[in-house]
Amino acid sequence: MIALVQVAAEEEQNPLVPPIPELVVGLLAFAIVFFFLWKKLLPNINRVLEERREAIEGGIEKAEAAQLEAQQTLEQYKAQLAEARHEAARLRQEAQEQGAALIAEMRAEGQRQREEIIAAGHAQIEADRRQAAQALRQDVGKLATDLAGKLVGESLEDVARQSRTIDRFLDELEAKAESSGTSLGAAR
Repeated sequence: MIALVQVAAEEEQNPLVPPIPELVVGLLAFAIVFFFLWKKLLPNINRVLEERREAIEGGIEKAEAAQLEAQQTLEQYKAQLAEARHEAARLRQEAQEQGAALIAEMRAEGQRQREEIIAAGHAQIEADRRQAAQALRQDVGKLATDLAGKLVGESLEDVARQSRTIDRFLDELEAKAESSGTSLGAAR
């Protein structure tokens, strides 16, 4: 009978509702665990989460600051590059101007040297022409004197007379040559 009473007592109990002593022990254990979690574990979890949030926000701020600094550095480099390009263009322009001035100067110097050489050549030609004319005058005079001496039959060795005769003869030849349009120098 005791077994029947137990079976009857067990049948009266709802399987979804636990017995009261178990319910009290379960609620007490839950309260202890909840209190432990709320006092010890939850602050640690919140602290770790707060640290992570601050680290992430700090990392984002640092990344933004680094990005801003990188942007400023890039702008500085771009400005320096533009300045270097401008300086290179200015130096290139100066070099071209100096080169053009040097070329013009060298051309002027070459022109001056050419004119000096031409003037020296003309002076040398004139000196050679005078020397040749003088030598020719002496040779022609000597030949004319010898020929006149043979024609006249007497010697015309008097230097002063010979010189006057030669000069007069050559002056007459030059006058005839100039009147016909050619000079003695142009014939050579």
